[in-house]
Amino acid sequence: MTYPKPPGQERPYPKPTRTGKIPFKIPNHDIQGETAYEIYGDLKSGKTPLITLHGGPGFQHSYLLPMSLLLIDYGIPVIMYDQIGCGESTRYPDRMGDTAFWNPELFIAELGNLKEALGIEAFDLLGQSWGGMLAAQYVTTVQPKGLRKLIISDSLAAMRLWQNSANKLRKSLPAEIQETMARCEKEGKMESPEYEAACNEFNKRYSCRLDPIPAELAGPIEALTTDATVAMTMFGPSDFIVTGSLKDWSIEEDLKKLTPEVVPGGMLLMNGYFDVAQDEVMFPFFKEPSTKVKWVRFGLSSHCPQLEETEKYVKALGDFLES
Repeated sequence: MTYPKPPGQERPYPKPTRTGKIPFKIPNHDIQGETAYEIYGDLKSGKTPLITLHGGPGFQHSYLLPMSLLLIDYGIPVIMYDQIGCGESTRYPDRMGDTAFWNPELFIAELGNLKEALGIEAFDLLGQSWGGMLAAQYVTTVQPKGLRKLIISDSLAAMRLWQNSANKLRKSLPAEIQETMARCEKEGKMESPEYEAACNEFNKRYSCRLDPIPAELAGPIEALTTDATVAMTMFGPSDFIVTGSLKDWSIEEDLKKLTPEVVPGGMLLMNGYFDVAQDEVMFPFFKEPSTKVKWVRFGLSSHCPQLEETEKYVKALGDFLES
């Protein structure tokens, strides 16, 4: 069956109002780094700013640029940044495989450092993919003061749910592609061009349905091929075989901590019909919190609805933030 393709993103983005780098001392290590950030809008405008957390891990923020349209449409300030280890932030390629270094606590500390440096008190928080995992862990463990609303986009409540979904969707691929994947995995050739090409066929269906891949996404993909330190250490070689430090990650039990007191403005869940983050992957985010939860699903999108159905995504997000 042939499904309609998503419309993609057509409007120009605003220019960032402010860019910079914030010093960041790596927790439990005598190592200094920097977090590169961009701000769209005025943090003193009276509007609650939205902090965005990108995926990966180690997937720089440019594929989240559609979020900047919130400034144009709603006057909402938006903060984006490259998490440590990717993009314009400090990288540590010599730390490949160092799971004591690369862990969620590192990124939670980085987010706290960013907020303090920018003087952010009241804020909304959006996490996409791995960013949603990070957002959920940050909010449940830190229970930060000033948080108003929490948005989880295309993310997972447990790694086993993600892998189950990916392997289920994989069965829809042509038989020869499935056979290539299985053979390469059995032979330990998951870094071969053959395996990469097979995975790309999966990604065309369930990661981003746009053809060609938009520049906002192509840039981070290319960057990841040159420095996969964070992704390989924390995740692994593919969606189907997670070998990194997050392989047993789950936030399911802690989601009960998302109460009206912790997230007073409620939560918004977003995913695509063709998303690797299928409904069952995100369902614990809907079931477990006691704060109010709204769920929006994009019928033409896969894992990047902010790029695939930009206008609908921005409107759903902006309306929720303004409600």
